[in-house]
Amino acid sequence: MSDDIRASIGLRPVINVSGTMTSLGASIVVPEAIAAMSSILPQFVEINDLQRKASAVIARLTGAEAGFVTASCSAGISLAVAGAITGNNLLAIEKLPDVTPEKNEVLVQMGHVVSYGAPVDQAIRLAGAKAVLIGQATSTHRFHMENAITERTAAVVYVVSHHVVDYGLLNLKEFVEIAHAKGVPVIVDAASEYDLRVFLEQGADIALYSGHKFLGGPTSGIVAGKKELVRNAFLQNMGIGRGMKVGKESIFGVMAALEAWEKRDHAGIRERETGYLNLWKQMLDDRPGVTALREPDPTKNPLDRLRVILKPEETHITAWDLADALARGTPPIIVRDHEVEHQYFYLDPCNLHPGEEKIVASRLAEELDKARASNEIIATPIENRGKRRFDAVLRWPD
Repeated sequence: MSDDIRASIGLRPVINVSGTMTSLGASIVVPEAIAAMSSILPQFVEINDLQRKASAVIARLTGAEAGFVTASCSAGISLAVAGAITGNNLLAIEKLPDVTPEKNEVLVQMGHVVSYGAPVDQAIRLAGAKAVLIGQATSTHRFHMENAITERTAAVVYVVSHHVVDYGLLNLKEFVEIAHAKGVPVIVDAASEYDLRVFLEQGADIALYSGHKFLGGPTSGIVAGKKELVRNAFLQNMGIGRGMKVGKESIFGVMAALEAWEKRDHAGIRERETGYLNLWKQMLDDRPGVTALREPDPTKNPLDRLRVILKPEETHITAWDLADALARGTPPIIVRDHEVEHQYFYLDPCNLHPGEEKIVASRLAEELDKARASNEIIATPIENRGKRRFDAVLRWPD
């Protein structure tokens, strides 16, 4: 932390208890990836050969037949979908996103059409595909999918995320079974997932991962799966993938991050994170109107978070006002607030530098004490928060 460059360029020294969020820089890049990127930056390489080397590492870590590195997991969705549409037809690749109509539909469950910062279905449409939404937001049954697959279906996409509806939808095993019975490939968006093998083991033909979230690599995406489908996706670098390319440093950085993943002390990391959670829970447990619950990750990643539930009539502040106060303060603390209208937010321990857990505890106590001392409940209308959500980006770069 002594080499913190943020103040020198006028950036706020954010403490991230939100998780592996792209809007905050995703994760702390591991030293092995930083060293790898630095070592290759001055050198010239043949990029396709470097991608072959990356393919071997990706295959070993994921159990895939092949893989490559792209700009992001979102880019991976577009490239995998495009590959399913064009195959290895170089002329068709050049013509995307204009495609012939006979085989360009991609199925996705309606409850999986979420935003990870942009809509899932937009990543599909960028490839020239037509996103066909099946089922309803909280309900997809076999008959929805079986009847939606036609001769025009190029692929199906399955999204694994804490944002998706987690009940009433087809699980991956059933999703794969239905698609494969009709000869249709399955693409799994597993951007924020810890397990690099399970989705291919469960039958996915392509699994997509973020290189810069749990892996701690540079900003990137990983495409892994069956050799022919991966190759067809890789060929899109001569088409729509040109704008999604990565440099030598990102490819080599991901390779280093994957190899470091093999050697990482995962149990030790969990133990350290548990200590953070215990510290926060102990500080919150005796406070009027505050309930702190340790909860497992909803997509079965091996980490817990602390859910902080408020009763505003006792805490004198709403969950969203507390989240905003923490974000405005010194230092800014950014919590996981995507469900804050229900009067709770989460503290995620996975992206802290040593000592920051104590700062988080101190700032929480400070803001709760300040609110408790208030004669009135701090309760700004939740709709005001929604109205100003995009103000800063709409004013950019001012």
